[in-house]
Amino acid sequence: MTSNQVGASARRTRAVTRRDIELFTAISGDRNPVHYDEDLAARSRFGGIVVQGGVTSGLLNALVAEQLPGPGSVFLEVSWRFLAPVRPGDVLTATAVVTAVRDDKPVTTLATSITNQDDVLVLDGTAVVWRDPVVGAATSPITHPHAGSPAPTQEKIA
Repeated sequence: MTSNQVGASARRTRAVTRRDIELFTAISGDRNPVHYDEDLAARSRFGGIVVQGGVTSGLLNALVAEQLPGPGSVFLEVSWRFLAPVRPGDVLTATAVVTAVRDDKPVTTLATSITNQDDVLVLDGTAVVWRDPVVGAATSPITHPHAGSPAPTQEKIA
């Protein structure tokens, strides 16, 4: 099944760390105390430190850009619900399933979700993705043999 067929799917798994919180803060400026202040976060409704939503949803960015639909893909629209907190040390698995493909444009609609190591659904929603035809063709397995290789399912950041 190719990435432009309804039913095609991909998964990507990654452990999140406190360093991810720091890196996201460096990019975004998000210094919300629920990400840093142990005591205050423990007293909040979250009951402890939580990872920024952008870190969580970022796993879907990698999945879409690297696997499904693949290189050259950009989000046109996303609708995500954040359903449960993600904490440093959680192992997240992002899943995307093609639900629709336009015939007139390189546009794909995906059902997207992220679960943690306990199979708790932490993010659920949809994404509409456009894939640049030039980049897609240039990175196909025919022109770039490694492009068709499965992407790593576990990414570790030191």
